[in-house]
Amino acid sequence: MEPRDSTNEPGPLADREEVGMIESAEAGSQRPTESSRAPSLAALEQALALLPRRAPGLGSVQRLVRRVEGGLRESPGEVQLSPSRGFPGDAWERTRARDPAMQLAVMDVRVAQIISAGGPLERFGDQLFLDLDLGAEALPPGSRLQVGDALLQVTPEPHNGCAKFQARFGADALRFVSARARRFLNLRGIYLQVVAEGRVALGDAVRVLPATVTHAPAPLGTDGVMRT
Repeated sequence: MEPRDSTNEPGPLADREEVGMIESAEAGSQRPTESSRAPSLAALEQALALLPRRAPGLGSVQRLVRRVEGGLRESPGEVQLSPSRGFPGDAWERTRARDPAMQLAVMDVRVAQIISAGGPLERFGDQLFLDLDLGAEALPPGSRLQVGDALLQVTPEPHNGCAKFQARFGADALRFVSARARRFLNLRGIYLQVVAEGRVALGDAVRVLPATVTHAPAPLGTDGVMRT
Protein backbone atom coordinates (compact mmCIF):
# COMPACT_ATOMS: atom_id res chain seq x y z
CA MET A 1 0.00 0.00 0.00
CA GLU A 2 2.48 2.59 -1.05
CA PRO A 3 4.05 4.70 -4.98
CA ARG A 4 5.93 8.72 -7.12
CA ASP A 5 5.93 12.04 -8.89
CA SER A 6 3.38 13.37 -11.29
CA THR A 7 1.86 16.24 -13.14
CA ASN A 8 -1.76 17.00 -13.84
CA GLU A 9 -1.44 16.09 -17.49
CA PRO A 10 -3.54 13.14 -18.72
CA GLY A 11 -0.77 11.60 -20.86
CA PRO A 12 2.20 9.40 -19.81
CA LEU A 13 3.84 10.90 -16.74
CA ALA A 14 7.44 9.75 -17.23
CA ASP A 15 9.90 9.10 -20.01
CA ARG A 16 9.72 5.47 -21.12
CA GLU A 17 13.51 5.13 -20.98
CA GLU A 18 13.94 6.81 -17.60
CA VAL A 19 14.09 5.04 -14.24
CA GLY A 20 13.63 7.29 -11.23
CA MET A 21 14.25 6.66 -7.53
CA ILE A 22 12.60 8.28 -4.55
CA GLU A 23 12.95 7.69 -0.84
CA SER A 24 9.79 6.60 0.93
CA ALA A 25 8.58 7.91 4.25
CA GLU A 26 9.88 4.78 5.99
CA ALA A 27 13.44 5.36 4.79
CA GLY A 28 14.10 7.98 7.43
CA SER A 29 13.11 11.25 5.78
CA GLN A 30 11.88 13.87 8.25
CA ARG A 31 8.36 14.66 7.06
CA PRO A 32 5.51 16.13 9.13
CA THR A 33 2.74 13.76 10.11
CA GLU A 34 0.36 15.68 7.84
CA SER A 35 1.67 17.79 4.98
CA SER A 36 0.82 21.45 5.33
CA ARG A 37 -0.33 21.44 1.72
CA ALA A 38 -2.69 18.47 2.16
CA PRO A 39 -6.09 19.36 0.65
CA SER A 40 -9.07 19.62 2.97
CA LEU A 41 -11.94 17.15 2.75
CA ALA A 42 -14.10 19.80 1.08
CA ALA A 43 -11.37 20.51 -1.49
CA LEU A 44 -10.97 16.80 -2.24
CA GLU A 45 -14.72 16.35 -2.69
CA GLN A 46 -14.91 19.38 -4.98
CA ALA A 47 -11.97 18.18 -7.09
CA LEU A 48 -13.54 14.74 -7.43
CA ALA A 49 -16.82 16.25 -8.62
CA LEU A 50 -14.96 18.24 -11.29
CA LEU A 51 -13.09 15.29 -12.79
CA PRO A 52 -14.13 14.80 -16.45
CA ARG A 53 -15.92 11.63 -17.44
CA ARG A 54 -13.96 8.90 -19.22
CA ALA A 55 -14.85 6.35 -21.85
CA PRO A 56 -16.14 3.25 -19.99
CA GLY A 57 -13.84 0.24 -20.02
CA LEU A 58 -10.90 2.04 -21.61
CA GLY A 59 -7.84 3.66 -20.08
CA SER A 60 -4.07 3.86 -20.09
CA VAL A 61 -0.99 3.10 -17.97
CA GLN A 62 0.30 6.30 -16.38
CA ARG A 63 2.87 5.20 -13.82
CA LEU A 64 4.73 2.03 -12.81
CA VAL A 65 6.30 1.78 -9.36
CA ARG A 66 8.55 -0.89 -7.89
CA ARG A 67 9.09 -0.91 -4.12
CA VAL A 68 12.74 -1.89 -3.86
CA GLU A 69 14.75 -2.64 -0.73
CA GLY A 70 15.79 0.13 1.62
CA GLY A 71 12.44 1.90 1.46
CA LEU A 72 13.10 3.20 -2.05
CA ARG A 73 10.69 3.49 -4.96
CA GLU A 74 11.75 2.89 -8.54
CA SER A 75 9.70 4.08 -11.52
CA PRO A 76 10.62 2.02 -14.60
CA GLY A 77 9.32 2.73 -18.07
CA GLU A 78 8.16 -0.85 -18.53
CA VAL A 79 7.85 -4.16 -16.70
CA GLN A 80 7.22 -7.82 -17.51
CA LEU A 81 4.35 -8.81 -15.21
CA SER A 82 4.28 -12.47 -14.18
CA PRO A 83 1.67 -14.73 -12.49
CA SER A 84 4.35 -16.12 -10.16
CA ARG A 85 6.37 -12.96 -9.51
CA GLY A 86 3.81 -10.21 -9.94
CA PHE A 87 5.84 -7.04 -10.51
CA PRO A 88 9.39 -8.50 -10.50
CA GLY A 89 11.61 -6.94 -7.87
CA ASP A 90 8.71 -5.44 -5.93
CA ALA A 91 8.21 -5.90 -2.18
CA TRP A 92 5.36 -8.39 -2.77
CA GLU A 93 7.84 -10.82 -4.31
CA ARG A 94 10.06 -10.62 -1.21
CA THR A 95 7.33 -11.43 1.31
CA ARG A 96 7.30 -14.92 2.80
CA ALA A 97 3.55 -15.46 2.40
CA ARG A 98 2.71 -13.94 -0.96
CA ASP A 99 -1.05 -13.47 -1.19
CA PRO A 100 -2.09 -13.58 -4.87
CA ALA A 101 -5.16 -11.51 -4.01
CA MET A 102 -2.83 -8.62 -3.11
CA GLN A 103 -0.30 -9.09 -5.90
CA LEU A 104 -0.70 -5.68 -7.56
CA ALA A 105 -2.03 -2.58 -5.80
CA VAL A 106 -3.62 -0.22 -8.31
CA MET A 107 -4.90 3.33 -8.10
CA ASP A 108 -6.73 5.74 -10.40
CA VAL A 109 -4.04 8.29 -11.31
CA ARG A 110 -6.52 11.18 -11.34
CA VAL A 111 -7.62 10.46 -7.78
CA ALA A 112 -3.97 10.04 -6.72
CA GLN A 113 -3.11 13.43 -8.19
CA ILE A 114 -5.93 15.07 -6.26
CA ILE A 115 -4.82 13.55 -2.96
CA SER A 116 -1.07 14.04 -3.45
CA ALA A 117 -1.53 17.72 -4.41
CA GLY A 118 1.42 17.54 -6.78
CA GLY A 119 3.59 15.41 -4.50
CA PRO A 120 5.30 12.16 -5.51
CA LEU A 121 2.87 9.37 -6.33
CA GLU A 122 5.33 6.73 -5.12
CA ARG A 123 4.36 7.58 -1.55
CA PHE A 124 1.04 5.75 -2.02
CA GLY A 125 2.78 2.37 -2.28
CA ASP A 126 0.78 1.17 -5.29
CA GLN A 127 2.55 -0.47 -8.24
CA LEU A 128 0.22 0.62 -11.05
CA PHE A 129 -1.42 3.99 -11.68
CA LEU A 130 -4.04 3.78 -14.38
CA ASP A 131 -6.19 6.41 -16.02
CA LEU A 132 -9.27 4.19 -15.58
CA ASP A 133 -12.49 4.11 -13.59
CA LEU A 134 -11.80 1.60 -10.79
CA GLY A 135 -15.25 1.81 -9.18
CA ALA A 136 -17.06 -1.37 -8.14
CA GLU A 137 -19.72 -0.89 -10.80
CA ALA A 138 -17.15 -0.64 -13.58
CA LEU A 139 -14.78 -3.30 -12.19
CA PRO A 140 -16.45 -5.81 -9.85
CA PRO A 141 -14.27 -8.63 -8.47
CA GLY A 142 -13.47 -11.14 -11.20
CA SER A 143 -13.31 -8.49 -13.93
CA ARG A 144 -10.44 -8.99 -16.35
CA LEU A 145 -8.33 -6.30 -17.94
CA GLN A 146 -5.84 -6.28 -20.73
CA VAL A 147 -3.02 -4.00 -19.61
CA GLY A 148 -0.40 -3.75 -22.32
CA ASP A 149 0.35 -7.38 -23.21
CA ALA A 150 -0.66 -8.75 -19.78
CA LEU A 151 -3.99 -10.17 -18.61
CA LEU A 152 -4.98 -9.09 -15.09
CA GLN A 153 -7.96 -9.86 -12.87
CA VAL A 154 -9.63 -7.83 -10.13
CA THR A 155 -9.48 -9.65 -6.79
CA PRO A 156 -12.08 -9.37 -4.00
CA GLU A 157 -9.49 -8.11 -1.50
CA PRO A 158 -10.44 -4.58 -0.34
CA HIS A 159 -7.77 -1.89 -0.75
CA ASN A 160 -8.22 0.34 2.28
CA GLY A 161 -6.55 3.41 3.67
CA CYS A 162 -4.35 2.85 6.73
CA ALA A 163 -2.26 4.68 9.33
CA LYS A 164 0.59 5.15 6.84
CA PHE A 165 -1.84 6.66 4.35
CA GLN A 166 -3.07 9.14 6.96
CA ALA A 167 0.49 10.03 8.00
CA ARG A 168 1.45 10.80 4.40
CA PHE A 169 -1.68 12.52 3.12
CA GLY A 170 -3.63 13.67 6.17
CA ALA A 171 -6.72 12.67 8.10
CA ASP A 172 -9.03 14.35 5.57
CA ALA A 173 -7.56 12.23 2.76
CA LEU A 174 -8.25 9.08 4.76
CA ARG A 175 -11.82 10.21 5.40
CA PHE A 176 -12.17 11.01 1.70
CA VAL A 177 -11.27 7.49 0.51
CA SER A 178 -12.96 5.66 3.39
CA ALA A 179 -16.37 7.36 3.56
CA ARG A 180 -19.15 4.79 3.30
CA ALA A 181 -21.02 6.91 0.76
CA ARG A 182 -18.00 6.81 -1.58
CA ARG A 183 -16.64 3.36 -0.80
CA PHE A 184 -18.06 1.88 -4.01
CA LEU A 185 -15.85 4.26 -6.01
CA ASN A 186 -12.69 2.50 -4.77
CA LEU A 187 -10.89 5.83 -4.42
CA ARG A 188 -8.03 4.18 -2.52
CA GLY A 189 -7.74 1.67 -5.35
CA ILE A 190 -8.12 -2.04 -5.98
CA TYR A 191 -5.97 -5.17 -6.15
CA LEU A 192 -5.20 -7.05 -9.35
CA GLN A 193 -3.70 -10.48 -9.92
CA VAL A 194 -1.64 -11.43 -13.00
CA VAL A 195 -3.45 -14.14 -15.00
CA ALA A 196 -1.23 -14.18 -18.09
CA GLU A 197 2.32 -12.82 -18.33
CA GLY A 198 2.99 -9.80 -20.49
CA ARG A 199 4.95 -6.60 -20.97
CA VAL A 200 3.42 -3.38 -19.67
CA ALA A 201 4.84 0.04 -20.53
CA LEU A 202 3.95 3.65 -19.83
CA GLY A 203 1.24 4.83 -22.18
CA ASP A 204 -0.05 1.32 -22.94
CA ALA A 205 -3.77 0.99 -23.42
CA VAL A 206 -5.98 -0.64 -20.78
CA ARG A 207 -9.19 -2.42 -21.76
CA VAL A 208 -11.82 -4.13 -19.62
CA LEU A 209 -12.58 -7.57 -21.10
CA PRO A 210 -15.56 -9.94 -20.96
CA ALA A 211 -15.36 -12.29 -17.97
CA THR A 212 -15.06 -15.29 -20.32
CA VAL A 213 -11.62 -14.23 -21.61
CA THR A 214 -8.99 -16.68 -20.30
CA HIS A 215 -5.91 -15.52 -22.20
CA ALA A 216 -4.42 -12.22 -23.27
CA PRO A 217 -5.76 -11.17 -26.68
CA ALA A 218 -3.70 -9.29 -29.26
CA PRO A 219 -2.18 -6.23 -27.53
CA LEU A 220 -3.53 -2.75 -28.03
CA GLY A 221 -1.52 0.23 -29.15
CA THR A 222 -1.48 3.46 -27.16
CA ASP A 223 -4.30 4.66 -29.41
CA GLY A 224 -6.48 1.71 -28.39
CA VAL A 225 -6.11 -0.04 -31.78
CA MET A 226 -5.31 -3.74 -31.65
CA ARG A 227 -1.77 -4.60 -32.74
CA THR A 228 -1.30 -7.73 -34.89
